[in-house]
Amino acid sequence: MNLRGLLGLGARATLPAAAADRTGAVGNGGSGRGRPARLAGCGLAGVRDRGASRVRSLPRVTPDLAQKHATVVAACTVIAGDLAKLPLGVFQRAGSGREIRLRDHPLDHLLNAEAAPGVPAHVMRFAIGYAFTLRGRGFAFAPRDGAGEVTLIEAIRPDHCTVLRAGRERYYEFEDGAQVLRRVSGRVMAHLRYMAEDGWTGRSPIEVAAETLGIALARQEAAARLAGGKGFKAVAKLEDFGADDETWQRARARLKAAMAEDADEGVLIIGQSDDIKSLGLSAADLELLASQKFDREQIAALYRVPPAKLQMLEYGVKANGEQQALDYKAECLTHWGRFLESGLGQGLLSAAERRAGLFLRHQYDALLMATTKERYEAITKAVGGPILTPNEGRAIEGKDPIAGGDVLYPPPNMTRKDGGATDKEG
Repeated sequence: MNLRGLLGLGARATLPAAAADRTGAVGNGGSGRGRPARLAGCGLAGVRDRGASRVRSLPRVTPDLAQKHATVVAACTVIAGDLAKLPLGVFQRAGSGREIRLRDHPLDHLLNAEAAPGVPAHVMRFAIGYAFTLRGRGFAFAPRDGAGEVTLIEAIRPDHCTVLRAGRERYYEFEDGAQVLRRVSGRVMAHLRYMAEDGWTGRSPIEVAAETLGIALARQEAAARLAGGKGFKAVAKLEDFGADDETWQRARARLKAAMAEDADEGVLIIGQSDDIKSLGLSAADLELLASQKFDREQIAALYRVPPAKLQMLEYGVKANGEQQALDYKAECLTHWGRFLESGLGQGLLSAAERRAGLFLRHQYDALLMATTKERYEAITKAVGGPILTPNEGRAIEGKDPIAGGDVLYPPPNMTRKDGGATDKEG
């Protein structure tokens, strides 16, 4: 056993050629084209050049530093959390254009129940969605068994994964949940990227709008210093300042004690030549605190999140709450969700399955929860439309079928006979 084995860190995966063809893992030689080269902008390579502003005094913005801003965390958690709680189903588009959900597909269990041993699917999907919205990159390791079926889905931290390039092929170096160093091909890795100008190099909105986020972080740091009392609260002129050190320390202690003891009485007793000037929050300081509201608006715009979803309730009232929910679904969730659907589908579905019309899709209707009255009215209209049979309407509510409930009701201007629907007489 080598040193890495003794420390429990695992070893780099090196599989023979036959095993590499089956699982997608490759050795250092790749596909015979020589050692793969690092792909700048993915993993750790190229990240250090991002987030820099032309203004040297502004902080360098990185995804980790941006998490110190509550609005960034709120926007990422809102998007990732809402997408993670939606069912992500495997669908197949038939030749007629009808889309059917394949509930018995192995991926349906991995995406909606248990992604890996001991890891709920919701946790895995939230981790991928949060990393993707924060960093503009996301990775999910999906190894396959001998039959080509995906055995588990594991979220990989983007800053711990390096993308290698050999021609048009991509390989990924990372450490999996079992602490085993791996180098695998794209056949077993879902690679999500956002704002990729070349199709591969993902970018985060935080890194692109570096100066905007830098100003927001600088304002927040200044506000934190003011709120925490970091800095001078007052300046005092002491008559014994130029004396020896012992006399100055005694005068300083006397003034400090007088300020602490007499603060509640409102009368401060000082020496004849002493002078105190307060350095409390000025009008400019208060304006600095108020300007953070503008930073929240800009960050919300970067992520396409409605301000009301970030608890900026001054932008919404109860009357337009339903319309805001519709706009949030149409403008924000479907925007980010489409990247997750296509990225995960590319890595989790085989090429043959994608050619057969299989794809992944979030079921957004779970977000638009109607009231009991609205739900019953909609089902009644659909059954009497006719669009649904009575048993299909009962199935929506989780009720058992009834005898004769598999026949569509005729339209209101038609009557139903045993031989079928005919026009009303007269």
